[in-house]
Amino acid sequence: MNNILQNYGNIILLLIGIILGSMIGIWIPSVVDYIKPLGDIFLNLLFVAIIPLLFFAITSSIVNIENEHQLSRIVGIMGVVFLTTIVIASLATVAILYLFPINSGIDTTVNLTNPLTDENTSWGDRIVSFLTVSEFGNLLSRQHILAFVIFSFLVGISARQRKVHTQKFIEFIDAANEVMKQLLLNIMKIAPIGLGAYFAYQVKTLGPQLFGFYAKPMALYYLFGFLFFLIAFSIYAFIAKGKSGIPLFWKNNILPSLTALSTCSSLATMPANFIAAKRIGIPPAIANVVIPLGNTLYKNGSAISSILKIYVAFSLLGWNFFTWETVLTAVAITVLVTIVAGGIPNGGYIGEMLMISVYGLPAEAIPAVMIIGTLVDPLATILNATGDTVAAMLVTRFSKAKFLSPEDGKSI
Repeated sequence: MNNILQNYGNIILLLIGIILGSMIGIWIPSVVDYIKPLGDIFLNLLFVAIIPLLFFAITSSIVNIENEHQLSRIVGIMGVVFLTTIVIASLATVAILYLFPINSGIDTTVNLTNPLTDENTSWGDRIVSFLTVSEFGNLLSRQHILAFVIFSFLVGISARQRKVHTQKFIEFIDAANEVMKQLLLNIMKIAPIGLGAYFAYQVKTLGPQLFGFYAKPMALYYLFGFLFFLIAFSIYAFIAKGKSGIPLFWKNNILPSLTALSTCSSLATMPANFIAAKRIGIPPAIANVVIPLGNTLYKNGSAISSILKIYVAFSLLGWNFFTWETVLTAVAITVLVTIVAGGIPNGGYIGEMLMISVYGLPAEAIPAVMIIGTLVDPLATILNATGDTVAAMLVTRFSKAKFLSPEDGKSI
C-alpha cells in the first residue's frame, strides 16, 4: 500500500483535485469564478518556468554527450530506429482516430482560426515563423518555443565545439539545469489545485458532456495502446530475430512491464530492461547505448498520447484535425517532444506548450490535454520503458551484430 501511494501519489492527488473541481463545477457553479484564478496562477508559474528550463536542459544534454567515434554507427542506426518507429506509432494513432472519432457531442463556443489553414499566410512564412524569430527578445516568449528549442540546441553545439575553453559555462549550465528541474517539481506540487480549479471551470462551461468527452479519449488510448503494445512490439521482435524473437522478447519483458506498472517510472524500469537485454542476447555494446538513451529519447506511449492530446484540443476548438498540414505538424511535434521533453520531469507538459505555440491555441486548452496526459501515464510508462528493449533488438539486427546466447554469452 505504501509503495502504491509513493509511486502513484501524484496521480492520486491530481485525480482528487479533478474530482473535487468537477463537483464544484456541477453543484456550486457560483464559486467557480472565485477559484479559477488559482488555475491561472498555476499556468502562469508553469509558463514562466518553461523557457529557462528548456534552455538549460537542452544545452546541458548537448554539451555532455560523450564523443566516442566508435559508437557512431550504433548511434546512427539507433536514431533511424527511434525516428521510424515513433512516426509509425504517431500515424497509427491518427488512423485509429480517423476510424473511431471521439469528438461527437461537444459543443464549443470558441471561435479561433487554425493558423495552419490560414490562406492569407504562405507555407514559407509559416516555416520561418515556426523556426525563427526576428529579435532575441522574442525567443523568451512561450509563443515561440520551437524557435527557442532550436536556439538552445545551437548554443549547446557551440559550447561543445569550444569545450576546452567553456568549462565554467558548462558547469553553470549543468547546475542551472538541476535548479530548474527542481523548480518545475515544486510548481507541480500545486497542480492538483490548479487543474482542479480549471476543471471546475470547464465543467461549468461545457456541462456534463465534458465527462463523456474525456471518457472517450481515455478508453481509446487504453484499448489502442494495449493492442499497439502487443502487436507492434511483436512485429519489431520478429523483424529483429525472426519467429524466435517474439517469445524471447515477451518472456523477458514481463519483469520490465511489471516494474513500469508498479513504479510508473521509465528510469526505475531501466535496470529491468538491462536484465531483459542480457537474457535476450543483445550485445552489451548495443544495450548499454540504446537503453539509456532510449530512456530519454524513445517514447512510444508519449507519441500516442501526443497525437491524442492534439486531437482533443482541436475537438474542443471545433477545428478539423484531419488535414495534411495538421497531421504532418502533429507528427513533427510528437517526434520533437519525445526527444526534447523526455529527460525533463513532467516533460509532457513541455510538449503541450509547444503544441500551444505552433497551433496558436488558447491557454484554456492546456488543462484538458494535461488531464489526459496524467490519466494515461500508467500505460504510457509501460510503452515508453519496455520499448527500449525491443528497439535495442532492432538496432542489433540492422547493425548486423550477432545476438549472444543468454546461457554462455556466445554469438548465435
